[in-house]
Amino acid sequence: MSAGLIAATFLLAVVVAVRSTWSPCGLSMLSTVTPLAERGRGHRYGVTATWFILGGILGGATLGLVTALGALGVDALDLSMTTVGAATAIAAATALASDTHLFGFALPTHTRQVDDAWLPKYRAWVYGAGFGWQIGVGLATYIMTAGVYLMIVLSMLTGDALLAFVIPTMFGTIRGLSVLLGARIHQPADLMAFHRKFDAIGPHVRQAVLGTLAGLVVLGAANVSPWLALATALVIAAAAGVASIRNGSGSRRRRIVAA
Repeated sequence: MSAGLIAATFLLAVVVAVRSTWSPCGLSMLSTVTPLAERGRGHRYGVTATWFILGGILGGATLGLVTALGALGVDALDLSMTTVGAATAIAAATALASDTHLFGFALPTHTRQVDDAWLPKYRAWVYGAGFGWQIGVGLATYIMTAGVYLMIVLSMLTGDALLAFVIPTMFGTIRGLSVLLGARIHQPADLMAFHRKFDAIGPHVRQAVLGTLAGLVVLGAANVSPWLALATALVIAAAAGVASIRNGSGSRRRRIVAA
């Protein structure tokens, strides 16, 4: 895999980890593992958050072990740069189509949340580490973007076991660190203000993910042919323009109806 694709895969891991925080499970964690909530349970937020982060790192490392094995298999195949580029473009295009629900297409997913019955039942380190691991592994709870699947595929396509281990581990670490977003929630009013701001940012994060997926389609195509990359970029730009026009028209119609 080229250096550019490797760098883009690391970027992908970051943006999909951030995007995953807007899942129902992620939002729940930002309400239940806060100084306000932990104080109510008689626990210290700093301790619980530390275990949560460690769990997230371990969860990412667990996924990393799987992708590292896949990378060893890819390395044994000795794929050409053109083949890796084509595989990247196809996988990224599939993820982009799934996230935009192109023609109603969507990859399989699930809507599982962590079990909040753990909160009164277990010690802080148990639910902290347990919740962190489930969120950090990426596939155990809500999957907000097909970019998570793409990250797994591209980690394997690196053909480098160490890189394939590090990328998902970084993903899990970022997911674990998300618990710190609620570090200043000490009062109910803080919680409400935080979630209002957080909800407002969500659509922008989703657009960042879509942009990253589109970039990976083009970058993968560039490893096959510059002309293919140009054609791919034009198609994506045209599709984005049509979608923007449709969304704008829909918004205007809704405003007219509301008026």
